[in-house]
Amino acid sequence: MKPLVVDLDGTLLRTDMLHESALRAARDNPSALFQIPAWLATGKAALKRRLAERVDFCVECLPYHQEFLAWLHEEKATGRRLILCTASDEKYARAIAAHLGIFDEVMASDGVTNLSSTRKAKALVQRFGTGGFDYAGNHTDDLPVWQHANRAIVVNAPASLAKQAEKVSSVERVFPRASNQLRVWHKALRVHQWMKNLLLFIPLLGAHSFTEPERWFATLLAFFAFSLCASSVYIVNDLTDLESDRLHPRKRKRPFASGDLPTVFGVCIAPCLLILSAVLAWNVGTAFMGWLAAYFVLTAAYSWGLKRVLLLDCIVLALLYTLRIVAGAAAAGLQLSFWLLAFSVFLFLSLAFVKRYAELHVQQERGGGKAHGRAYHTDDVGLIQTMGVTAGYAAVLVLALYLNSDQVLQLYGTPAFIWGAVPVMLFWVSWVWLQAHRGNMHDDPVVFALKDRGSLAAGAVFVAVMAMGTVDWPWL
Repeated sequence: MKPLVVDLDGTLLRTDMLHESALRAARDNPSALFQIPAWLATGKAALKRRLAERVDFCVECLPYHQEFLAWLHEEKATGRRLILCTASDEKYARAIAAHLGIFDEVMASDGVTNLSSTRKAKALVQRFGTGGFDYAGNHTDDLPVWQHANRAIVVNAPASLAKQAEKVSSVERVFPRASNQLRVWHKALRVHQWMKNLLLFIPLLGAHSFTEPERWFATLLAFFAFSLCASSVYIVNDLTDLESDRLHPRKRKRPFASGDLPTVFGVCIAPCLLILSAVLAWNVGTAFMGWLAAYFVLTAAYSWGLKRVLLLDCIVLALLYTLRIVAGAAAAGLQLSFWLLAFSVFLFLSLAFVKRYAELHVQQERGGGKAHGRAYHTDDVGLIQTMGVTAGYAAVLVLALYLNSDQVLQLYGTPAFIWGAVPVMLFWVSWVWLQAHRGNMHDDPVVFALKDRGSLAAGAVFVAVMAMGTVDWPWL
């Protein structure tokens, strides 16, 4: 039985170690962005070695191609020799081989020779002879190797590559790539998270500017500008948080963490989304563009480090939600009231604490002592809950004080009705925290609210009582 030679990047792994190590190096030390071109000038193998010296990975957490890996175990059980042959640096290759425990030999880039394409083919021919091995790969760079292999195994590749492989070798087996890329991109862009940007319309609704199409059109443009900007930030956040996501039971299914999308795609698409967002923002107005820029800078700061700072991370999350409301007012050319800002800050601070509480709750159930990539310990869960509930009730108190202000008497025909909003908010804040306490909370409380029947019912009642309050009922 001929030995089976297995490629690593994109084949055994659903990711590329060069791309991931470059991202980690840039995240941990942004000056690496300026060093990488200089390292690359000395050769690709030297670049990989430099990155490997600076970046360590949790090899247990990497996204392996599970179906292909199961097949390799079956082949190993028959007594077949397995060789891991990769263009990745040998530090990573040996660590992965040691973790899996199925490979008899490792061949990898050594800091001088980049073991890919024709160089890989030459090395394998010298080691096993032409036709003396089978080879599993996933890229057009593997065609020269298949040309000298006995049989080809095509893994995680488009159908067109399998056809090309058939022209140069005998294809033994194909492990196809997932076909529903539209759904994958939908998840990567977090289109469902665009619902958060409906907060931009709050100033319009609060000012009762229902019949001013210019303001509505400007706010609609602002909505899409904010959404595209947010999607670019979500991608950057996912790319810089890969290892933490892979340690999380649900976040590990995200497109970049799971390997459903190559990280290089995210690096390319994120700036394009940001540029398109800036174009739309420019058409809304300079005031809105300034607030959008502030949102982007604050979000970037959060992704690059603030999310690892105790308590400050939750305050920043609350400010990011509130910034949407401020930006909506700027887009529509409206003044914001103190009451709306105060209500927003307290409410969203409560939701930020819900988010952290849910993460800690999961870690606590799994027996972990600390949330990975965060500054919180599982022992903090009770205090986080107390602070979150307090912030939520503070938001309800601000709402109650607002409903007793002169501004309400001017905007609402029957202010008595909108007092119904207070018990509704009390119910919802309590409901959200009760669900979090029971372990039913999604990683994102906003996503939870959009799917939860209790939250949707509370939202419908809230809108109803506010709408009834706008009408001047003659018998009241």
